[in-house]
Amino acid sequence: MGATSRASGEREDPASGGARPARRRLSVDRRREELMAAALELFSRHDAEDVSVDDVATAAGASRALVYHYFGGKQELYVAALRGAAAELEARLRPVNGGGPLEEVAGGLTRYFDFVEDHAAGFAALLRGGPANRAGEVGEIVEGVRRRLFKMIIYQLQVVEPGPALRITLRSWIASVETAGLDWLENRDIARSDLERLLVDQMVALLRVAAGHDTQVGELLAGLGREAGA
Repeated sequence: MGATSRASGEREDPASGGARPARRRLSVDRRREELMAAALELFSRHDAEDVSVDDVATAAGASRALVYHYFGGKQELYVAALRGAAAELEARLRPVNGGGPLEEVAGGLTRYFDFVEDHAAGFAALLRGGPANRAGEVGEIVEGVRRRLFKMIIYQLQVVEPGPALRITLRSWIASVETAGLDWLENRDIARSDLERLLVDQMVALLRVAAGHDTQVGELLAGLGREAGA
């Protein structure tokens, strides 16, 4: 008998002569989300050039044609997946008033690591490969996240116009936070809360060094010292 005699939910695979599960019928948005999630998982573990459309389709339980239908190609899928991850991370970085500057920075860092923990593949895919591999649209996405984090910190520290010393210091700290996030995902050998406190202390230490070179940073650090002693 033909394919009609097989159990419901299966169809014959002409290539193998066997049966394989029928693909689920999903809404357009849901199917796009599944494809992007599968892509992020693969891009978090491999360089983009080593991941094929077929790899993504297989991981998502979809057809190659469907990937092309929704995204047009691998690069478009890569960019769409990264944009989705970046948008969610940026949403979590919106400032939340409710404490002194250091408390606000610590709270923002907690929300940042909430994303790192909840969306490990998306975070790793955003940052994997380093600046040398971040040209064009992809570079703009990653830099957009960094700009959002920088603006959040400036807002939380109540600084109107950061000078060069403060800007360089905070951007260096953001790079440390990114590296710490990737290291924590790989090793998980330090409690997340301990890592967050360590990073806040590192920021203060960097500001102390910069304060020796810039009066704006010195005034900011004095204000943070009053908060810590309150």
